[in-house]
Formats: sequence, C-alpha cells, structure tokens
Amino acid sequence: MPDHNYFSNLIWQIADLLRGPYRPPQYERVMLPMTVLRRFDCVLAATKANVLAEYEKRRGGRLEGDALDSHLNNAAGQRFHNHSPLDFEKLKGDPDHIEQHLVSYIKGFSANVRRIFDYFEFENEIEKMREANILYLVVSKFCDVDLHPSTVRNEEMGRIFENLIRRFNELANETAGDHFTPREVIRLMVNILFMNDDGLLATPGAVRKLLDPACGTGGMLAEAQNYLREHHAEARLYVYGQDYNKRAFATAASDMLMKEVSHNGGGENVRFGDSLIDDQFADDTFDYFLTNPPFGVDWKKQQKAIQQEHEKRGFDGRFGAGLPRVNDGSLLFLQHMIAKFEPVRPAGHKHGSRLAIVFSGSPLFTGGAGSGESEIRKWVIENDWLEAVIALPEQMFYNTGIGTYVWIVTNRKEKRRKGRIQLLDAREVWTAGGSEENKRSLGDKRRHITNAQIADIVRLYGRLGEGENSKIFDNADFGYTRVTVERPLRLCYEMTIEDKARFLDACPHLLDDVQAIDEALGREPQHDWNEVWSRIENLLHRRKSRWKAPEQKLFRSVFTQKDSRAEPVAKSGRDDGYEPDSDLRDFENIRLKDDIDDYFEREVRPHVPDAWMDRSKDKVGYEINFNRHFYRYTPPRSLEEIDAELKQAEEEILRLLREVTE
Repeated sequence: MPDHNYFSNLIWQIADLLRGPYRPPQYERVMLPMTVLRRFDCVLAATKANVLAEYEKRRGGRLEGDALDSHLNNAAGQRFHNHSPLDFEKLKGDPDHIEQHLVSYIKGFSANVRRIFDYFEFENEIEKMREANILYLVVSKFCDVDLHPSTVRNEEMGRIFENLIRRFNELANETAGDHFTPREVIRLMVNILFMNDDGLLATPGAVRKLLDPACGTGGMLAEAQNYLREHHAEARLYVYGQDYNKRAFATAASDMLMKEVSHNGGGENVRFGDSLIDDQFADDTFDYFLTNPPFGVDWKKQQKAIQQEHEKRGFDGRFGAGLPRVNDGSLLFLQHMIAKFEPVRPAGHKHGSRLAIVFSGSPLFTGGAGSGESEIRKWVIENDWLEAVIALPEQMFYNTGIGTYVWIVTNRKEKRRKGRIQLLDAREVWTAGGSEENKRSLGDKRRHITNAQIADIVRLYGRLGEGENSKIFDNADFGYTRVTVERPLRLCYEMTIEDKARFLDACPHLLDDVQAIDEALGREPQHDWNEVWSRIENLLHRRKSRWKAPEQKLFRSVFTQKDSRAEPVAKSGRDDGYEPDSDLRDFENIRLKDDIDDYFEREVRPHVPDAWMDRSKDKVGYEINFNRHFYRYTPPRSLEEIDAELKQAEEEILRLLREVTE
C-alpha cells in the first residue's frame, strides 16, 4: 500500500499546475484547502446516500442550524457532513460550470467545515483559478487522488497533511517563522515535556489535555499526538489550539477534523481569535502547553484591553505579574498559559501542568529591576516554576537566524529539581542543512538537529548533572537587588552682575534683600553653601524678610554651581545627612545571596568614600544571562600568525593586480 510520502508527492506534483498564476510561496492557498476538500469527500462517500436521505427528510422542518447539522453528522458517522448532491466525480461532469458547482458543493458542508473554508478564503482562489483556466484541471487531478479511509488511514492522512504543510511553509520561508516551527525543535520540546510522565500517560482511562495558544498550522499539536502514538498508544491526549491568522487557523482546524475523534475529544479543538484579548479557552485548564509565540511582535493593538485586565484584575486575571514593553509580547503568552495551569492535588486527580515555550534571547534579560519583564521573571522564578532553559543553535528557523531558547515551566517539579534551574547549552549541537530529509538550506534555516542529537540533549537534560553544557543553579542565583548609590551635592556660591540681574528679572520685589546679601557676602566664590545660606537666613531675619520656598529655590539655582571642591550640602530641617546629587547617582546590582552592607563596604566604599546607599529605593530583579554562565575564553592569536596572514593577503592582491595589468 502506498505510504504518506507517495500521496504527498502526488499532491505536490499537482501544484505544478498553478505555476504562472501563482508564485510557489502562494501554492498553499490552493493545495491545502483542496487536499482537505478531497479528503472530506472520500471520508463521506460511504454514507453520502444516508445523509442525502436524512437531509430530504428534515429539510423544511423545525430543525435548522446546529440541530440539523447534528442529525446529519450522525447520519454521516462523522463530526461533519455534506448534504450537497455533488461530489468530486460529479464536479468533473460539467466543465463549463465548475466554479458554481464547486462553490455550491462547499456550501453543502456542515457549519464547522464551511467556517474552515471561509477562513481559507477559498472562494477567492476558485475565482482566480477560473480566470486562469486551471480550475477544472486542478479538480480533475485531485479526483484521481484516492484519499479514502480504506486506502489512507487517519494516522497516515495526518502525516500527509503535516508533510504538505512543512513543504509549503518551507517555500514561504519569508513569513513561515510566524506560524511554523521546525519539526525537530518541536520533537525536542515534546520529548522533554513528556519525559517523566510515563506513569500518568499510561494510566488506563486517563485523558490529558494540551493547549497551544499560538498554534499556527497546528504543527506542535500534531507532533505531540505523534509522540503519544509512538510511546503510549493507549493514552488519550486531547489537543487544543487558537490562532488569529486565518489561513493558519483553517489549516489546523482541518487537520483536527481529519483525525480520529479518540485523539481529539469532541467539540471544536482549534478556535479562531487572538489569545491575548479573545481567549477562547477562558474557563479551561490544561495538563500540557506547547507554543512558539511570534518573536519581537508588538502588542499595541491589544494594549488597552491587556492593561485594563492587568490593572483591574491583577493576579485574578492573567497578567498580574507585569506587562513587558509594548514592542515584544512574548512574555504575555507565558503568563496566559500559566493562568491555565492545573493545580497539584493528586487526591483529586489533579497533577499540575508542564509547559514548553520557544523564546528569543530577549525575555531572558530585557528590562532592569522593577520593569515588566523583570517582574514576570521574578514571579515565575520565586514561585519555583522555571525548570530549565535550553539554548538552541542559531539559524534553526526559516525567517530568522537569531538564537532561540526553550523554557520549560511547571508547577510540579521533580523533588530533585525543586528550588533549582537547569541551563543547558545546545548551541553547538547541530547538523548542516534544512532538515534530515532536505540537506539544503531553507531561507535562514541552515542548520537542523537530527533525531540522534535530540536524544543526546534529552539524556543530558534528564541527568541533571553539571558539565560543560549543563549547569545547575539555585533560583536565587538569578535574582539581584538594585541598590541606589548616592553621593552628596556640593555647591559653590558666587554672586555676579549677570546672575543678579537674571534673578531680579524674576523677583524684582526682592531688590533690597539681594543688595543687602551682595554687600554682606561679597563677590568671591564660597565653597560651603551650608554656611552661606545660614548667613543669608540670619540677614533676612534681621531685615524681617520672609521668602517663599520657590524664591529660595530660585536663588540657590541662580547663584550656585556644582563644584567637587565644595562642602557637601546638608539636608534641610531635622533630617540628617546630605542632599544627593542626582547627576552622580549610580546603581549596584547585588546578588540576592550577597550581604548588601558587606558588598557596599567591600566593593563601593574604597572607590567612592563619600557615597551612601538609599535603601528605600531598593528593587529586586531577575535576569538569566546565559552567555555569562557559558562563557568560554578564546585566547587571541599571536602577532606572528596575524602578520603571516596579512603578508599572504598582500601577495594575493599584488598577484591579482599583475594579472590585470598584463
């Protein structure tokens, strides 16, 4: 029997018919919906007569909408039906009206399938193919592809679909990274997500649920189910997804409908909408989460709604920990998923949740103490939810060459991992080429991870050992206190004719007082503002003059300049100490494990003797500086080696010049 590769190649060949009216990155606009349509046509063929009879019986009656769909679905024996008298064979019978018949055929499906084709925006493609005179040919070719369940089982159909999605996304590599994650990255994430859950997954009758809130074309959902089929055939994993990209959503929804109900539960598993402001699973919790949210995509359009939820609901909502800067919303997805964690209550069959998410490097360290990003990291780490961070090789994704990181987050750490975080450096674990099947580069994707390399990474992860590529830290190792270090303000007083005129322009009514001050203090610079102001206050008291606070402030700003040789300015009133100089203010990030006073005396005081700490402004922050922990010193090359290379380059240039002139 032909395998999924045979059918994938057969459908792939049909795509050549689109060349001309469509560019290769646009082929998926036709080929994916046509594949879905042909599969549905084959699946429903055996019960087509039953559905048509039931439809004639029910048509015009009281049943309509969802109620009618439910009856017709039962007649079809599926979660969908088609009550049009047409099928692919009949569509071939009238070439002149193929467009109208195809649209009518699609409208004969149940509402869940019609909605999928609406999101595919397939009627636009039907019109485009008609205008290019290729619509009938494409339909005829698909009619020759036998996707009947007796020929292609649901499992094989899923693989065909996944194969096509991968190929079309590789063609569209300029945007594919928005909704397509390389399969080997997903396999790594899935292996680690389920690695210690054999007991839970093998429990008879157990049902586990997995969510991807940015599911794209459903690759992560499909790979999670593949893992369960290979390792725990008896386990039931219901997968759910949400996405706001119309075509990606339609693709994922189609994939779910094509698969067995036993692997998906009932209802609509993939739903359309923006997870951040239109949560389609608001009242649900899940056992597992997988996602690759868009890198560096801003959330300005959602900002108002998200800020309202943050401010009004706090931790009763999803974003209580904090909001990242508006140019990157990836940490919002992390909070969104944590809000859907199962609690850990084994007696109530609640076993907590595990989450794997792909990030760029930014969420590891962007934002100082007190920023939204730092507050989110603080919340996750102090709750002991961050289990590990895995650094992946660069050039792994289709539309970006940047380095990426997989975070593993859970509220049910193993006992040996509690209070600890593993950093695993897999940046040098890669093989050249786009994938194991395709060794050529695909867009920015020039590297892949083989199955053997995935197994090596998973074993290294599971050992939880210290080594060159794996390091274990206490949670507190990533925290620090941002301490404000102040230095005293030092002012030199001097009255000049120009400054005097400037002050009197603003306060002409103080002329007599200023003249008295000028006469009493003179025009020479004076380096002790405390003494100067004391003399001025005494003089004004004798003159029975009372200056308002703004006038006093203006006088000091006009007649003083900062001078490092001057005496420190004492605080006014009963406060002890000196006024701080905001221009000299500095900050020290001191590890949570360090004694702050001891650190200050050891590291700061010897260099800045007049400094002090303002502990009222302390802020606790968290960051994960991956490079610092895996820094490897590379000694510089010798001067002799560099000179030899330069000499060789000079000789090559001279040789080329001689060739040009000769």
